[in-house]
Amino acid sequence: MAPERSLYFAYPTLVAVITAKSQERVNAMSAAWHTPLSFEPFLYGVAIAPSRFTHGLIEASGEFAVNFLSFQDAHYITLLGRTSGAQVDKVRTFRLELQEPQVIQTPLLRRAYAAYECRVVQQITTGDHTLFVGEVVAAHARPGAFSPEGPPQLPVADPALYLGRDLYVSLRSLQPVSVTLQEAQRRWARERSSNPQAGEGKGPQPGGPKGRGNPGSTLGDR
Repeated sequence: MAPERSLYFAYPTLVAVITAKSQERVNAMSAAWHTPLSFEPFLYGVAIAPSRFTHGLIEASGEFAVNFLSFQDAHYITLLGRTSGAQVDKVRTFRLELQEPQVIQTPLLRRAYAAYECRVVQQITTGDHTLFVGEVVAAHARPGAFSPEGPPQLPVADPALYLGRDLYVSLRSLQPVSVTLQEAQRRWARERSSNPQAGEGKGPQPGGPKGRGNPGSTLGDR
């Protein structure tokens, strides 16, 4: 079996939107390759190819934020993964509502039901990607998104599970939905025409502990 196809053995996976800021430039990219790495200290890692625009922003600033979006916002995940920050100001183009961070300088996405603020403590070359290891210095969650014991609470948190190739699934329906770039653009335009103020609701609240066609780069800004 071709290596590209066997990568899907690890799917479905939870997609995150990585925000980064260097000087006044803010960018957001969708990433399928990210993971917790340590309890103490609380470390979180994201793998990004050096050719990605976000890679340079994180290298320059030494920080990033990890934002988790719901299934209903899968079109934003596609839009942010299928466009390049080197060519498009995504915050302005897609009218992203940003939320002030608590510790770092990189903003969060107001649409996120949960988010981590991370400071880079290690940068590791792993083949054709760089693993940015971040210490989580602040964690945020929308009220009601998680139970007191920890697991996500539906429907406040309805994670966007990614099957690869623009296919997403909700834990509530388990029916795969294709959200191509064209479909994402249609949804975004429809949302904006029906509600120009969409996305201005309550974002995640403070709380908790301080490619080239392969499945990962499908969701990396080019």
